[in-house]
Amino acid sequence: MARIAGVNIPTNKRVIIALTYIHGIGPKSAKDIAAKLGIDEARRVQDLTDQEVLQIRETIDADYLVEGDLRREHAMNIKRLMDLACYRGLRHRKGLPVRGQRTHTNARTRKGKAKPIAGKKK
Repeated sequence: MARIAGVNIPTNKRVIIALTYIHGIGPKSAKDIAAKLGIDEARRVQDLTDQEVLQIRETIDADYLVEGDLRREHAMNIKRLMDLACYRGLRHRKGLPVRGQRTHTNARTRKGKAKPIAGKKK
């Protein structure tokens, strides 16, 4: 099992698909990495040599922000908005939708399970 960027990538999948298991690398980035290193897209991870896995690891470390660093940067961006107390930061703080969606109905993913209001009938 190959370990890249702190993630065990599955050995029986194609290289392009396996690289997408790393947070921060999608299909486009995976194809770019494979093309840059000259790795055929149809090859499986188990068929890669140790040298190729090392090249993939070095390329990702050098050119991409992945896993913990990406999660940390994302969390810091949200924290910055909350500290500024801008509109988006306030929506994050209250746990409401941030991007202008309606909240009269729907928005259950952000708001959580509906809470009954005592004494409210119709």
